[in-house]
Amino acid sequence: MRTLTALTLVTCLCAGMTGAPAQQRAPAPPGGPALSASGSTMAGTMLSVLASQAPPQSLVAIAKPTDAPETAMVSVPLGAASTASITVPGETGTYELRLLREGDGKSEILARQSLTTTPASATLAAPERVKRGVSFPARGIGPNGGRDRVVITEPGAPTEAEGPSFFPAENVEATLEAPEKSGTYELRYIMNAPLSGQRILARRPLLVD
Repeated sequence: MRTLTALTLVTCLCAGMTGAPAQQRAPAPPGGPALSASGSTMAGTMLSVLASQAPPQSLVAIAKPTDAPETAMVSVPLGAASTASITVPGETGTYELRLLREGDGKSEILARQSLTTTPASATLAAPERVKRGVSFPARGIGPNGGRDRVVITEPGAPTEAEGPSFFPAENVEATLEAPEKSGTYELRYIMNAPLSGQRILARRPLLVD
């Protein structure tokens, strides 16, 4: 009886080993279009975005999460290398980064990613006192958006006032020429971003004599 039981057990094990091989799972289908970018950044900065499996003539856009596909605060075409650089809104908040395809007057959201912006800030460095008409070094570091500028103005001038300036997105350090008229001026860092428009983030007194 014991011999029969052992033999039966061996037979069952062999049958299991020589049975049909287990079925292999088919590879998962490739994913669709996707976005890759930082999920949090300072308001007004330039955000680098990488898109994968994006169709030709796609757009990268930023909108509020509840906005319709046709609504965007800012959008830029996707480059040939499926990359884009986009200026994020100048206001703090939660937004949505979107990959869009447009056709027949309609927009279709192909991929989306949450985006949070933190408060914008900037710093300035320059001499406190300079001679009239003399060039001097200045530095401005902030969001460094594509339209931000460091500019010399009179203290009470409006935010959009013009004057000797440079764009920190191109170089955070530059040489400015002091005004020809002596007096007290102001060196400003002006952020110019979607939603916020132009805003003074930092200012520094400049005495010209």
